[in-house]
Amino acid sequence: MAKLAGSAGVPVLGDKSLDFYRDPVTFCRQRIEKHRGRVFQCRVLNRPTVFICSVRGMRELLCEKSNTFVKDPTDLMTNMYGDTVVTTNGEEAYLLRLSLTTLFTGSGLKSSNDYITSVCERHLKNLSISGRPPCLYSAFKRLGTELVLGLFLNVRAEEQPRLFQEIMQLCTQHWHGLISAPVNLKVPLWSSGFSNALDARDRLMDIIKDKLKNDTQGFVGSLGSLPLPDSSSASQHLLLFISALIPKALASLLTSFTLALSGNEQQRRRAAEDPDYLRRVQLEVQRLWPPFIGGRRIADQDSTLAGFHVPKDYGVIYISHSVHRDPEVFDQPDNFLPERWSGRNAGQEHVLCSFGNGPRNCIGTKLTDVFLKEACMYLLKNCDWCLDPPSQDLEYKWLPVSRPANPPAISFTGLHATGSDRSDTS
Repeated sequence: MAKLAGSAGVPVLGDKSLDFYRDPVTFCRQRIEKHRGRVFQCRVLNRPTVFICSVRGMRELLCEKSNTFVKDPTDLMTNMYGDTVVTTNGEEAYLLRLSLTTLFTGSGLKSSNDYITSVCERHLKNLSISGRPPCLYSAFKRLGTELVLGLFLNVRAEEQPRLFQEIMQLCTQHWHGLISAPVNLKVPLWSSGFSNALDARDRLMDIIKDKLKNDTQGFVGSLGSLPLPDSSSASQHLLLFISALIPKALASLLTSFTLALSGNEQQRRRAAEDPDYLRRVQLEVQRLWPPFIGGRRIADQDSTLAGFHVPKDYGVIYISHSVHRDPEVFDQPDNFLPERWSGRNAGQEHVLCSFGNGPRNCIGTKLTDVFLKEACMYLLKNCDWCLDPPSQDLEYKWLPVSRPANPPAISFTGLHATGSDRSDTS
């Protein structure tokens, strides 16, 4: 059993949280190079913490030893969303997942297809009409928000515009408070972001409870009829499902997809004609630009990861960006190569952890795949696009979700537009 590289540091003074959150990718890259390994330790959130940057370590953490390394019960997500399938542990988490899975698979998934198609068509056709959206990420996030609120809450923008707008603003307020300092403080003329988030949550819960009580159709009606642990469980899960997390993840991946194919018309045409190739492109986008930087667990007992001793109560953070560029698994790990998924990495989708992995992976992964496939296919079949100007700073920021630090300028044209239409929009 090997000793962990690095140092756990001393309490408070030895904490590296600010360094990590300032630039998590550089933080990990520097330590991988320094320690010549993809597993190391330092102090984060004032707790000795192991960083996992290898596929082997990630698979052990999230699959083989998922019962040993558990969700932190004091995590901010628990305070904001309550006991949900994401925040609980052990048998409770297992039973919640068992109950909820039916809503995200089979007939529950198929019933969503028409709505997903109509929303994608309505939003994405505007890209070629406008020619150059001021912020591509924001346009995709609005698409994701409309999908989420329509599917999970039966609130559709074109039918209930005022309620839709209110919920969208409340979700944004809730999210911004979630990622701010958790200080619940109000003084005359000012209140903390976290305090505002709690107020937004209370209003969202009122709307959700009213929906659960009076709406028997769709996802809301199905959720209300499930055998859940207590009367508050359905509303807490709806709060989680309509949160800004899903629209931000969709916007992140769609932005990265658009950028990845912006300079290669041949790749776009092939992806439009070959669903298998499109799937490989999407996997490669997810590999290089995962929407979330990773996840965190706590060691419930002394254990090992990738051959290293991990003491009880240590934190463990897996870093998706680093795991996805593990050179032991991926040749030319920093290059965009969709073909790898039909070559050496064929059938190895399980090495990705953009949405977790193992028995605690994201319960909505299949639904997310449907969202992304529909949106990507619409873009490929109806639009051409390119960076305009061709040379731009596309450096990414990674928190709270991955996207270019500076909004990229992209010009869209409709594939079926006339020559004069194309010149007007480019």
